[in-house]
Amino acid sequence: MLGARFRRVIVNRPNLRIAFPDRFVERLRGATVKAVTRRGKFLLVSLSSGETLVMHLGMSGWFHVAAIGDRTREADAHDHVVFVMSSGQSVTYNDPRRFGLMDLARPGGVDDYPALKAMGPEPLSAGFNAATLAGRCRGKKTSIKAALLDQGVVAGLGNIYASEALHAAHISPMRPASILATSAGSPAKGAVLLASSIKSVLTKAVSRAESPYRAGRFRVYEREHLACLRKGCTGKIKKITQAARSTYYCPECQR
Repeated sequence: MLGARFRRVIVNRPNLRIAFPDRFVERLRGATVKAVTRRGKFLLVSLSSGETLVMHLGMSGWFHVAAIGDRTREADAHDHVVFVMSSGQSVTYNDPRRFGLMDLARPGGVDDYPALKAMGPEPLSAGFNAATLAGRCRGKKTSIKAALLDQGVVAGLGNIYASEALHAAHISPMRPASILATSAGSPAKGAVLLASSIKSVLTKAVSRAESPYRAGRFRVYEREHLACLRKGCTGKIKKITQAARSTYYCPECQR
């Protein structure tokens, strides 16, 4: 998309997770893509009009990119938006569960876009460390797992890797987030371990090249009743529900 102009925009339904903004098609058509960036799980497409196309894939959204007129993939009932670009390619957004979203932030308004304004630091950035993690969790009575999924603590960390990072750090997902900070507000040992584990788990996930979704990728996620993979641990993985999301952990080595 970078450097290309929106020749046509085809919208096949009135909404995704939220309704499309007013005059969505007209505001995109003719605009050129100046930059494509990311903040947390949001994709940000800066336009020549000054506006920013804000997109989120939700749980099941994905893009199919092909030459205009390509017929190697049949049209699908869940193809909700099609961007026809001046580059000669079409970018089709498919989302069976429709948890994704597309919105437009007006010129100068992306920094004030509600979901982005409240977001914490990027987990792989220098701005995220034990001190920032402890500071953002200080006084929080919610569980550590729920806090990690709060985008105000750390940006973009999802349910799977929150569970994986907690296991790597030997921390129970049920403990209160406040334990990550000492009474003086400095990072506790758990914050040091967890911040490091988050960076390590995400770095390894990004570098993986294998295509099977679950082949050897996870140490706790979707391994309920299976033996813990930590060396020397005799526990078995347990599944619980926290904040309407599945949490997998080892009750033996995560305390």
